[in-house]
Amino acid sequence: MTEPRARAARQKGQLNFEKEVRGLLYAHGDEPDPLPETVRVLDEIVTDFIIETCHVASRHATLNGRQKVKLEDFKWVVRKDERLLGRITELMGMEKELKKARKIFDTDEGKAGLERGGGLLRKRKRANKEKEEDAEEEENGDEGLEDTVFGGFASLAG
Repeated sequence: MTEPRARAARQKGQLNFEKEVRGLLYAHGDEPDPLPETVRVLDEIVTDFIIETCHVASRHATLNGRQKVKLEDFKWVVRKDERLLGRITELMGMEKELKKARKIFDTDEGKAGLERGGGLLRKRKRANKEKEEDAEEEENGDEGLEDTVFGGFASLAG
């Protein structure tokens, strides 16, 4: 990368990835409670790396005539780091597999099972019953209206 950019004054001293850095240090053999200076320095390194990578990817997208940064721009930025590029490619492949797996389970059969367990089936039955009752009321209401109208005529005639 090029020389690191200066952090904005409002971000100085702010730890963005404290929890992740502590976990990473512990996973690599450090104490459960690492020194605050160690966490701060590693957090700054990670934050600077992310900021610089985003700036370079944005510059690459602009040079290619795009306003939006795409995944290919980030791949271009890390093209010389084989391990990082391989990890990105692996994670993107896993994401595609997960999307395919979700599509397989997004069928009407799965929804029917959820309806039974989630009470949606009961709600639908209630709604259908209410529709039937409304339809009956409309039919009966018309007949009642006919009786009233014709009854009135009958009383006038009779």
